[in-house]
Amino acid sequence: MKSLALAIVAVMLVAADQPLKPYLDGQPVPDLMQVLPVPPKPGSPRAADDRDTFRQTRAAQGSVRWTLATRDVTDDRLTVFSCAMGMKLDAVSAPALTRVFERMGDGGMVGRAKSGFAVRRPYLDAPGKICEPKTAHLAGNGDYPSGHTSSGWSTALVLAELVPDRATEILRRGRIYGESRFICGSHSRSAVEAGYMAGAAMVARLHASDAFRKDMDTAREEIAQLRRSAPAPEQDRCRLEAAAD
Repeated sequence: MKSLALAIVAVMLVAADQPLKPYLDGQPVPDLMQVLPVPPKPGSPRAADDRDTFRQTRAAQGSVRWTLATRDVTDDRLTVFSCAMGMKLDAVSAPALTRVFERMGDGGMVGRAKSGFAVRRPYLDAPGKICEPKTAHLAGNGDYPSGHTSSGWSTALVLAELVPDRATEILRRGRIYGESRFICGSHSRSAVEAGYMAGAAMVARLHASDAFRKDMDTAREEIAQLRRSAPAPEQDRCRLEAAAD
């Protein structure tokens, strides 16, 4: 208990003194353009599935699932996974876990793949509302792979490792978070599927980092302590997520 408290204080002091360096900053990372399947070609069955998925999910507007997809656009990691973890955390109560998330950049993997594949987002070529503003930034940021999905799935994998007895709930939420992107209409289904793979590739690469593994050990101890005292998640949110399937 005492050693954990000292470790957390050290984490907070370091974070206050200097910007947190991403674990993969300046490190070699996988080339997702070689790892991921190529995006669906026009006229292919996968392209047809992407088109049909976008059209069919426009009917979700106003539904409970649409509400969750809208929240998933902007909600932070700890909020998104609070019900799955069974506790409500934030940056103040969980500084060690927050440190892990703040250093979990992907080394530019997804950005380079988006630019290289240069796939247009589905709403640019078909009518229909999406659950977030159609900004120039969104339109200019490629569809494939989904960065939101990669971030959500990598978070789910990390949390499932830190809270293994809640792995089923956490991984389910990570899958639903990715699906929110094509329900929202911001991404195609194929981009979401590629996002899961991108997130997994990121976590695999992170485990080669000594700093990541060390911070994970500290976060694991922190969570074990927090589970005795952290408040319960908001039940309205949990009911919303429970109905997502």
